[in-house]
Amino acid sequence: MNYQDTINWMFSQLPMYQNKGKAAYKADLSNTLKLSKHLHFPETKFKSIHVAGTNGKGSTSHMVASILQEAGYNVGLYTSPHLKDFRERIKLNGTCINKQFVTQFIKKNKSFFEEDSLSFFEMTVGLAFDYFAKQKVDIAIIEVGLGGRLDSTNIITPEVSVITNIGLDHTQFLGNTLKKIAFEKGGIIKPNVPVIIGETQKETKLIFKTLAKKNNAPIYFADELINEDYPSDLRGDYQKKNIKTAVQTVLEICKKGFNISENNIKEGLQNVISNTDLKGRWQVLQDSPKVICDIAHNKEGLTYVMNQIKSETFNNLHIVLGMVNDKDFDNLIDLFPKRTNYYFCKPNIERGLDAKILKSHFVKRGLKGNVYKTVKSALDSAKENADKNDLIYVGGSTFVVAEIIK
Repeated sequence: MNYQDTINWMFSQLPMYQNKGKAAYKADLSNTLKLSKHLHFPETKFKSIHVAGTNGKGSTSHMVASILQEAGYNVGLYTSPHLKDFRERIKLNGTCINKQFVTQFIKKNKSFFEEDSLSFFEMTVGLAFDYFAKQKVDIAIIEVGLGGRLDSTNIITPEVSVITNIGLDHTQFLGNTLKKIAFEKGGIIKPNVPVIIGETQKETKLIFKTLAKKNNAPIYFADELINEDYPSDLRGDYQKKNIKTAVQTVLEICKKGFNISENNIKEGLQNVISNTDLKGRWQVLQDSPKVICDIAHNKEGLTYVMNQIKSETFNNLHIVLGMVNDKDFDNLIDLFPKRTNYYFCKPNIERGLDAKILKSHFVKRGLKGNVYKTVKSALDSAKENADKNDLIYVGGSTFVVAEIIK
């Protein structure tokens, strides 16, 4: 199989949460442990940082990676989901894993995957760990896919564990209260491994402190410790909390023998995009009219984004909006402004919510707009209707943003 054949097989033959939703979720580490043994335990051959959280874990992971790259380290980065290319999930110093490695890995292990019915996510984690081990990375930043305690990445013993924040997302898997979700995400806390909490929340603080005490893990609340405001090329006021989380993580890594200067921290935060090629975080796609996209898709993330929009200067606001069908979108509608032109669309995946259904729920709450067959046609219409001093926002789902990012 060539690269495209390989990717097609990965996407079509195995269940994947990105497309299928709950049917693809496996709350069990047995397959991952079996795969690790099959691959000769690659996760034990490199140091790592483990990052979980409801919002901000992707941005925080990229910030930490950028800082470590500025310090001259050979840095692996594993994140999900991808926007355009599967290989975005696995990077070495900001460069995507090469196609040949992906193809050869799948070819070599395909029979094992099929015999043991591994999920898309399980074999992708195995691919990342095998790649980082063979590339002899100095350290890899590993982002949790979903939850923490039972996530496939949770077979590592990291140098530092990081939990950015807790919000009500993926409640069908993780629980319907902040405390239950905190317990699941707190499952990445390991014995004697320091843990950084990005955002202090009264509902979850005791959960994390209890888990940390049980594991004899030193615990640090970044927003209570980092007072300096570091600038970053990642725009949006909501990044301030992620920056503090990243800085506290780096300070903790320094205690483990990593040599990272204050200048490395500043340069790393200022060059996250160029160092890691991160996209979709309050990304300005064009000016006049200004078009901004962001992958925020849950209550906490969209609250940050809607507040950020209020700080922008514009005449009229146009929102290109699409969501997935397992999202509790009724509880999100009140976050959106009423005096806005809406362009409802369906992301091109199985989980995509029918744009007509999305519109009907918005109309019931007094918000108006039109339905479009594709994300692109919705954005094209918004551009046609907007004048040069208007603002166009594109979002509601990672998959909506993926369709308009170049």
